[in-house]
Amino acid sequence: MSEFIEIAPDFSVRSDFVDCFKRLGLDSIEKIFSFEKGKDLTKDNLPASRRRIMFETDNPKTTLFLKRYESVPKFTQLKNSLARRKKISTMACDLEPAEILRQLGINTPQTIAFGQQWQGFFEKRSFIITEKIPDSSSLEVKLQKKTKNFIENLASFVRKFHNTGFRHRDLYLCHIFCDSRGQFTLIDLSRVFKPLVFSKKFLVKDLAQLYYSAPGNFFTKTDRLRFLLCYLQKDKLTRQDKILIKNIKSKAKQMATHDKKHGRVAPFEK
Repeated sequence: MSEFIEIAPDFSVRSDFVDCFKRLGLDSIEKIFSFEKGKDLTKDNLPASRRRIMFETDNPKTTLFLKRYESVPKFTQLKNSLARRKKISTMACDLEPAEILRQLGINTPQTIAFGQQWQGFFEKRSFIITEKIPDSSSLEVKLQKKTKNFIENLASFVRKFHNTGFRHRDLYLCHIFCDSRGQFTLIDLSRVFKPLVFSKKFLVKDLAQLYYSAPGNFFTKTDRLRFLLCYLQKDKLTRQDKILIKNIKSKAKQMATHDKKHGRVAPFEK
């Protein structure tokens, strides 16, 4: 992990941003949770316990994203702890896999600051601040530049991620960024974990989310087959591979059925 300095109780900042945060008046966890400058990125479908803000800094000049968690339901906290097999705050569910995956060669957003407070076993509040990925945008935006190499590189990136033993559980195209050099970065890591059991089930879920979020007007059947062959590192599908594909499609169709009930069309069906 990069060098972090605890500038206040429960509040650590990367060393090269300490002066910057002090100039902004962000020198305590209380001020982090009262901070209202910047652009509010909170969506209607996000839980009330979560808040997202984008703001700019000078010296160093960059764009940062603040995620704040407060009054997270106890049931959610218990699920997080069970999945990670230890007591863990909501922000740490994002922080810890980001650092581990980066050490394993998977690009993740750079963490700039983080903090957490507890009330007994349960989390009172926590936050994490990450830096905007430079010269990069989500794969939803990059689709118009899709090429054969793009699909194969994406498959290799996803395979490398899955080979770490981690599963994302929210692996839509909008959560993979790509820069001008074609390098991928994985974002929104708060649900990432390493399952002790049902690892294959969560792998299918990840691949189904990618399949689901790949628009039909951009990704042909040939593109999807090329992705899977590269992901599996095979020239020809075996019977087991075909069963895997069947399970991926079945899961994607389940998600599409849910969309239809709410008047939405699944991206892969467009």
